[in-house]
Amino acid sequence: VQLQAFGGGSVQAGGSLRLSCAASGRRFSNNAMGWFRRASGKEREFVAVTSWRGDVTKYADSVMGRFTISRDNAKNTVYLQMNGLKPEDTAIYYCAAARKSYSGGSESDFASWGQGTLVTVSS
Repeated sequence: VQLQAFGGGSVQAGGSLRLSCAASGRRFSNNAMGWFRRASGKEREFVAVTSWRGDVTKYADSVMGRFTISRDNAKNTVYLQMNGLKPEDTAIYYCAAARKSYSGGSESDFASWGQGTLVTVSS
């Protein structure tokens, strides 16, 4: 089972990026999917999570109103649309698949992790 995140890059503050996470090896249509990030020198933190049908989502306070998580189960892919990016959003972003259909965003809920994609936001 592999999760591959891509779409990262360098943008100026206020810009947008859309991250994608494609799964291979098995389908995750019955699993909650999440995005986490790790900034340099900091612990990995929760960003957003979506339920298996995409009808329930949760966001970290720091990204609420700026980021949107979505999924396309037919494509076995989850997305993170990031608008209004700030320098403090600079981090490696990881996608992950939870063990169950719903998750509140706790890292312990997630069993499969992708390798991450770097997002750099300059001021």
